[in-house]
Amino acid sequence: MGLNHDIYLISMAARLLGMHPQTLRKYERLGLVQPTRTIGSMRLYSRDELERLRVIKRLVDDAGINLAGVQRLLSIAEVVQRLRPLMRDEALAGRDTRRRVAHELDELSRMLGFE
Repeated sequence: MGLNHDIYLISMAARLLGMHPQTLRKYERLGLVQPTRTIGSMRLYSRDELERLRVIKRLVDDAGINLAGVQRLLSIAEVVQRLRPLMRDEALAGRDTRRRVAHELDELSRMLGFE
């Protein structure tokens, strides 16, 4: 989140995204986003969560992907994000790094159903 800790209540987040608050609640129930909560249980969305919701909205609205597909794609994207720094490692020859890369690639294959 950086030094700029912009947070938005669900109504403002929904308005900024052009979505209904109920849709945001549904995405939370499905585990697609995890807003923080105030002591009074009000949902608070960070800029990072808003960006994640924009990605979800594009996948659903523009690409026609259903929510199960969105969940799978987001999981795959998380593995890719974990792989990136490993691939930048100068000494990819290191045994631990190779093992971690192999593990993440196995995880991707499993997620895609290529076991």
